[in-house]
Amino acid sequence: MHRVDLPPDILARARATRGGRSFAEALDPARTAHVVIDMQQGFLRPGALLEVPVARDIVGNVNRISAALRQAGGHVAFTRFAWLPDDPLEWRLFYRGFLNAEKSDSQRASFSPEGEDLPLWPGIEVEDRDAVLDKTRYSAFTPGTSALPGWLEARGIRTLIITGTLSNCCCESTARDAMQAGYEVIYVSDATATLTDFEHNAALASMMTLFADVTETETLLARLAAKAAA
Repeated sequence: MHRVDLPPDILARARATRGGRSFAEALDPARTAHVVIDMQQGFLRPGALLEVPVARDIVGNVNRISAALRQAGGHVAFTRFAWLPDDPLEWRLFYRGFLNAEKSDSQRASFSPEGEDLPLWPGIEVEDRDAVLDKTRYSAFTPGTSALPGWLEARGIRTLIITGTLSNCCCESTARDAMQAGYEVIYVSDATATLTDFEHNAALASMMTLFADVTETETLLARLAAKAAA
């Protein structure tokens, strides 16, 4: 799991900016969704095209948060990064501008509807009442590329708990856009993962100063247990 190491000045700035406010303390479970970002074969399988080894270390925390929120009356949604051959908003810039031809072909095949890397990692616990929603961009809030915004709106969701991978890419992109769309965002430091500690800590610093509450799994679980008991 990542070693969280944030500079004191970043922590002080975040505390001064927020003034002690906490979305985690005030959350209403019935209006909260745990959004698990891209915990798929393509990121967790050893040897996968986009393997993030540390992501395997956070599976337990992700599952515990989902179970606790369900118990408290909340909602759980899982996103999957996907390439869709009939996508009307094909991401040409990414697949042609950021990837060489060989990697572009490999990634599109791996994350296509029949691809081996699209499914969720087998260790991720999904229940029938949960949602599994594909997205074709880093952010699940990019218009026209994911059903997540409509799913949240239909359930009156106000607060999002963000976990998954990559901390500094799809998790961060989704959290940024969610905050700007009016959602309270809780970003879990030991239930998100990326390729290096440096990138993970940079994402946490950005989150806590501008976009989200940053908390640990145990702290969040204690809050959810208290809400469930109440």
